[in-house]
Amino acid sequence: MRRAAETLRRAHPSDILEWGLRTFGQKGIALACSFGVEDVALVDMLHRLDPEVDVFYLDTDLLFPETLETRDRLSERYGKRFIRISPSLTLEEQAQKYGEKLWEKDPNLCCRLRKVEPLARVLTGYRAWITGIRREQSPTRARAEVVEWDEVFGLVKVNPLAFWTTKQVWAYVVENRVPYNPMHDRDYPSIGCMPCTRQVKPGEDPRAGRWPGKAKTECGLHVKPEDESGN
Repeated sequence: MRRAAETLRRAHPSDILEWGLRTFGQKGIALACSFGVEDVALVDMLHRLDPEVDVFYLDTDLLFPETLETRDRLSERYGKRFIRISPSLTLEEQAQKYGEKLWEKDPNLCCRLRKVEPLARVLTGYRAWITGIRREQSPTRARAEVVEWDEVFGLVKVNPLAFWTTKQVWAYVVENRVPYNPMHDRDYPSIGCMPCTRQVKPGEDPRAGRWPGKAKTECGLHVKPEDESGN
């Protein structure tokens, strides 16, 4: 993986995606899509290369209506069915087992139940997965490579946008008229679940709107073992 990462580090994200498709095959790789601006850009790039590659999303049952509307707009634009991955527990079952509003009492457990465990389940069917993470998003992502081994989930992780800036991502989306979540225009640079996401104030870190009031900055999907203390 290190050699591939070094070779592809300065490549265009589309070229990195093409490498992933060539290396792992159409059925061996999938895009995990949260319908944020990075992921919609990747949906567009991937569609141009191979429209049949799987694209899935983690439906926590707590997504914003705008997120689901973005899904529907993308589906109409690209003629694509996005694979819905849901938690093992409904919100009602989770409340019965762990109490109401688990995201307030134990957000790490809530994320594990509604995001991490469903992701681990779906990834067993692939050899590699594609994400929209970028180095400049947060300190826990600052060492991300365009290709790396995912120690947590046990497969290859492809991050085509790792070295792209926010400006580059938005330039691609605007130039190609890719549908995006309108919440981005209302000071929501990072959009997660409804109870754990707020608008970002001027001068704040772009991820300050995630889990406000808590030290938590990641849901656990992109945290390496050595970084788990910052999750």
